[in-house]
Amino acid sequence: MEYLKFFLYGLIQGFTEFIPVSSTAHLKVISLFLGIDDPGASFSAFIQIGSVLAIALYFRNEIFSFRSQSSKKFLEYLLHQRLLRSILIGTIPIVLLGGIIKIFIPYFFDNALRSNLSIALFSFLMAFFMYLADSSKRGSINIKNHNYADSFLIGFSQAFAIFPGVSRSGVTISSALISGWERKDAAKFSFLLGMPAISLAAIVEFISSFNDFFLLGFLPLFVGLVTTFLSSLLAIDFLLKYFSSNGLKIFIIYRVIFGFAILLNL
Repeated sequence: MEYLKFFLYGLIQGFTEFIPVSSTAHLKVISLFLGIDDPGASFSAFIQIGSVLAIALYFRNEIFSFRSQSSKKFLEYLLHQRLLRSILIGTIPIVLLGGIIKIFIPYFFDNALRSNLSIALFSFLMAFFMYLADSSKRGSINIKNHNYADSFLIGFSQAFAIFPGVSRSGVTISSALISGWERKDAAKFSFLLGMPAISLAAIVEFISSFNDFFLLGFLPLFVGLVTTFLSSLLAIDFLLKYFSSNGLKIFIIYRVIFGFAILLNL
């Protein structure tokens, strides 16, 4: 049963990290509905490493396009590669906000903002924001022609994903659409932008909860990590193909239903 529980955690994390419905909210709420433990912020952040590995594999051509570069020019290439600079700029807001909260109010998210009521309200707010984004005029901005102001704006919106129920992919994709991005590149940039943010969150949580991870045991953690990786690959592929043609409508409807389902079970 212990392994089955961690397998379930991995499935939920992997499928909901990239589909704009909030992985943190689903890990907590579905665990409650099924009568199993809420995995907590620390474990949730740790198994997100599986999602990062899935992004790296799926977008390996974009990320590792330096294969033709010599090892001596590797650092120079990284510093001058436009996409990497954009990701770095977009990561600044969430690092600053997350760092301030972690240092000055470390238990902020363990209380009111991780409650079911809070998650339901954020789900409704995100449904409305995603509706505005989905209704906005189709844009022409993409990964090749965007500017650094675009990167920072999407990164600023990503900072709000530290609130459970917001959805990192939902808020970044929606912000990109409102800013005039093409659908497919909005999703792609959202995924790539998530790599450093998710990785940093996992590292911080691992360091701050070092002893707790060892109490969980290596094999259950490994099961959760591998399951997250595989389900994340499926979720990335699905969203890129589905979203490009169909937009956010089905996810907006789902978020409203999800919010009401939480309220009915308070």
